[in-house]
Amino acid sequence: MTSLRETYEAATRGLDAPFAMVDLAAFRANATALTRRAHGKPVRVASKSVRSRELLRTVLSLPGYAGVMAFTLPEALWLATGDRPVSDDVLVAYPTVDRRALDRLVRDPAAARSITLMVDDTAHLDLIGAAVAAGSRGPDAPPVRVCLDIDTSWQPLGPRARVGTYRSPVRTPAQAAALARAVAARPELELDGIMAYEGQIAGVGDAPPGRPLYGRLLRAVQRRSALELARRRAAIVRAVRAVADLRFVNGGGTGSLHTTGRERAVTELAAGSGLYHPHLFDHYRSFGGRPAALFALPVVRRPAPGVATALGGGYPASGPVNAHRAPLPHLPAGLSYSPNEGAGEVQTPLLGAAADGLSVGDRVWMRHAKAGELCERFDTLHLVDSDTGEYAGAVPTYRGEGQAFL
Repeated sequence: MTSLRETYEAATRGLDAPFAMVDLAAFRANATALTRRAHGKPVRVASKSVRSRELLRTVLSLPGYAGVMAFTLPEALWLATGDRPVSDDVLVAYPTVDRRALDRLVRDPAAARSITLMVDDTAHLDLIGAAVAAGSRGPDAPPVRVCLDIDTSWQPLGPRARVGTYRSPVRTPAQAAALARAVAARPELELDGIMAYEGQIAGVGDAPPGRPLYGRLLRAVQRRSALELARRRAAIVRAVRAVADLRFVNGGGTGSLHTTGRERAVTELAAGSGLYHPHLFDHYRSFGGRPAALFALPVVRRPAPGVATALGGGYPASGPVNAHRAPLPHLPAGLSYSPNEGAGEVQTPLLGAAADGLSVGDRVWMRHAKAGELCERFDTLHLVDSDTGEYAGAVPTYRGEGQAFL
């Protein structure tokens, strides 16, 4: 039986490493697994975890997916406009202070109908209002759609005992309703939805390797956080719906689809990392996935027995600085980093018995710690279907199309 490594090697024999690859069979399987966990609710694709317009189109063509969650307004304008827009329903997940992009949005009725901005402060409303006042808009121009971002952190003993990310200052039903009223008081704006992303559940693996006691504590914290948030989110939705209608209530992430999807107050979910299944998502008890995004490095040196040195490879992920942010040697199995060098800017020594099976010119297949950040390193994603063993072409990343949004 042909191994996965042999399949990848055969399908990409004509390529020179380094290069990035997406296994379409694994990508499709992961996409299906995400929707199975969503309890029938549509999944909005988080574009930052994909960063390829063609693969975003691929996901959106599958059952159970609807809309994009972008990370900046310039990106949202790029995805929602032009000759072949990716989606006519793009939610910008983070507030914007980009005045030039706001000016583009208010001057383009089609973009204004397709894009929803994130707000959590009246200062955001002021910026949007100033762009509307300065822009040249016709009498039939649509209002700018906005979404309220809600703080989801768990604070069992008050703000000083915070578990979760620092996002919105809007935490209570009263605060959400007050901001909703501020939106409703501005005719140039329309309240479109609510978003509440529980990063302390969706993005933190509940089965950390080699730390069983910590994992047990973490799961207990996540259960209590999910229970508190479900109650508070429902109350917030009720309070805001008393002010204005809502088109959607967004929640969840790859690690929490199966719990957030059960909440009646939530109308749609968001996910993206689970499509590529980077190695930070290996450590969940409730679900698994197939590594779909890899990058190949060429072996350029054999400096000693048990050592194979690859070219480049130092592609760390964002977040707290620790060893888990480095890429993970994947194929062949059994390779590890040199403790003195790690994943290097121009060379990466890899240690272990498997290194003795590698020769100069062979490849090592690596996995990034996070999902879409890999695409900031490569212009192209080469596609391989491991079910058929065939090379399926190539698609550009955002970088390959000349776009860098952050």
